[in-house]
Amino acid sequence: MLAWRFWRQICVTPSFAAADALVYSRPGVDNWLNLLETPSDKSYAIAVSLSAVFGVVGIQHFYLGRWFEAIVDLGLAILTVTLFLLGEPMWALLVGAIDAIHTFIVTIMLLTGSFRDGSGKLVCYPGQRLK
Repeated sequence: MLAWRFWRQICVTPSFAAADALVYSRPGVDNWLNLLETPSDKSYAIAVSLSAVFGVVGIQHFYLGRWFEAIVDLGLAILTVTLFLLGEPMWALLVGAIDAIHTFIVTIMLLTGSFRDGSGKLVCYPGQRLK
């Protein structure tokens, strides 16, 4: 009980929104959430096209500024080709399937407007309303 009171005093600050209405806000958290709900500067059409055509290589992640995910995708694509050339088709198919499934999920997330760029902003489809 004492911990709850302390948490409420530290993390929740009251502010008056209307005449008698008391609204609680979390300092820092609300501003961060508002930043995330801003649309990305990146083009939706370019991101979806890159994901659909070159998705297995990870080009869409480079475009969106998601560098770690882009390097992992590129590495998986190179590993798939390398395993095929080394005569390990079963391992190559497994790695290629993992990369293809990841690409499919990313493409669906882009199409539905629920994918974020490297800055944490939503890549919005045309006419998408943000909360």
